[in-house]
Amino acid sequence: MRSSLPARRPADLSLAAALFSAMILLSGCAVGPRYSRASAPVPPQYKETPNWKTAQPSDQALRGKWWEVYQDPQLNALEAKIDVSNQNLKAAQAQFDQARAAVRSNRADLFPTLTAGVSATRERLSKNRPLAQFSGGVTTNDLILPLDMSYEPDVWGRVRRSVEAARADAQASFADVELVSLSLHAELAIDYFSARELDAEAQLLDSTVASYQKAYDLNENRYQGGVASLVDVAQAQTQLETARAQSIDVRSSRAQFEHAIAVLVGVPASSFALSYVPLASAPPVIPPGLPSQLLERRPDIAESERQMAAANARIGVARAAYFPLFNLNPGTGFESTTATNWLTNPSAFVSVGASAVLTVFDLGRRRAANDQARAAYDQTVANYRQNVLTAYQEVEDNLAGLRLLEQEADTQAIAVQAAQHSLALSENRYKGGVTSYLEVTTAQTIALADERAAVQISGRRMLDSVLLIKALGGGWNASAVHNVDVDHRSGPGSNPSSSGGQ
Repeated sequence: MRSSLPARRPADLSLAAALFSAMILLSGCAVGPRYSRASAPVPPQYKETPNWKTAQPSDQALRGKWWEVYQDPQLNALEAKIDVSNQNLKAAQAQFDQARAAVRSNRADLFPTLTAGVSATRERLSKNRPLAQFSGGVTTNDLILPLDMSYEPDVWGRVRRSVEAARADAQASFADVELVSLSLHAELAIDYFSARELDAEAQLLDSTVASYQKAYDLNENRYQGGVASLVDVAQAQTQLETARAQSIDVRSSRAQFEHAIAVLVGVPASSFALSYVPLASAPPVIPPGLPSQLLERRPDIAESERQMAAANARIGVARAAYFPLFNLNPGTGFESTTATNWLTNPSAFVSVGASAVLTVFDLGRRRAANDQARAAYDQTVANYRQNVLTAYQEVEDNLAGLRLLEQEADTQAIAVQAAQHSLALSENRYKGGVTSYLEVTTAQTIALADERAAVQISGRRMLDSVLLIKALGGGWNASAVHNVDVDHRSGPGSNPSSSGGQ
């Protein structure tokens, strides 16, 4: 039972105040290393830059909605649906909300915890208990209304380092949302242009089937007139049916890309249809910028950097375990035996308490935790540097790919013209009776293969342009990570951007 203490002696209160003030002053320090971003290799320029074109016009520079550089209204409409309906993006956003809540949870440890309650007890004391002559056999009531406070001054910065780590984790989670968004938008663009390339192949094959049908009819008529052999008819039919089979195969692949797009925009594949529009445009010129800018333009690098900052803060958390743990436990309230005078001044009580606990022996547990935290930090540094190297590789890969594919497209166009000319000559030779139909079918096969290769190269150029934009970060900037509000439930900058960039 708590005794009523209407007042404390001034000396006791002064001692408690002095102890509290000393703890507050000590809480200005925080153990553990200060964070600074680890160095990473940055080349002075991209290897492919001397061979790269300058973006013309300048409005083709990457922005948040980077897919608009392709000037395709249907692609723009599909990309907009990802931010609204894609479930993977929603899951990443929910994970970011969890990380923000963890920041608030850790920050709460910086402040006192207040507890209030009420209890009512009626008890009869034993006559045979010690000192029973004073209170033995008496039945009493004990009504208590306490208000207790528990406060652990953050003397060594353990809580502050925990908040710092949680905040960096939340910022890393925000960068992960942006990375998921960029990846999903890029995946949709890749599937979209793959479908468009297959539409162009289907168009070519349909035209080829129509041409082969005429050739088959011609050979059939020539055979009926005794001019051609049955072998010529069989060869013409083989070419026709082969082209038809290729057309069906192309449409099968195209259907799979259509279904993949449906999943990305958050609708059932059975209720989604993508209109057939053959790919006919060349990729836009994408400005790569400077290599030093890449570290600020990729969300995966920003995520790695924030994970590194969180791991650095956790070294301080582990280091704080070597120092004493202080706790203040003041309390106040009312206690009485009757309800009539329960909430009166004579029933008030006050208590002030403080404690300090230091672990003196733990068989190396703290040292192991400290070593573990430092090793975790070293791991994040290695991951960060590896991500930087991979980022430069991806940019160089796609810059080189676009440059070489452009040269390949020009060369393939010449090959297509030569194959078509060869086919025309073979057809004229066959009609003039100079050669067999085998020469025509051979020329047809070569011409169709060259034409399909030209279409496929056009599709690969579009895909590589998307991959280059993705490798460059899609116009995103790492300043969004540091500006995002991770400390409150809502507010300016609290939500991940829905456009894939700033």
